[in-house]
Amino acid sequence: MVPQSGGGLDARLAAAFGHAARLAPHAPALLVGMDTPQVGAATLAEPLSPVRRAGADAWYGPAADGGFWALGLARPTEDLARRLLLGVPMSTPDTGQMLLDRLAAAGLVVRRLPEATDVDTVEDARLVAAQAPDSRFAARLHSFPVTPEVAG
Repeated sequence: MVPQSGGGLDARLAAAFGHAARLAPHAPALLVGMDTPQVGAATLAEPLSPVRRAGADAWYGPAADGGFWALGLARPTEDLARRLLLGVPMSTPDTGQMLLDRLAAAGLVVRRLPEATDVDTVEDARLVAAQAPDSRFAARLHSFPVTPEVAG
């Protein structure tokens, strides 16, 4: 783990790839959003297996709301990550498509990961808890008292 840098989410993600490149210069890096608690090792094992990694330059995990929950680079550098991410508006319905356009413009071979719902609202939280009913996330969500304004 490394401290998060300053700036907007686009700059912080780019800096995280820079940290990864400095810590493990020849290793791929995958950033996964912390708001996708239903994503586990099993979700990533097959698409990131050595056989499936061959020939890939990047991995993209689309979010149901038009954003993305994961971005991976086979040969990460902070410069590449900055070219891909800086200026991409985050948390919009077009965020994912803008990132995909930049990945394509950079000439990268992109492999898609499964679509996932990221938790931005109470409704999202309920959906994710239903998708992973045995998770700590679901248990914690169900431990909150239901009030009329939360009940939706």
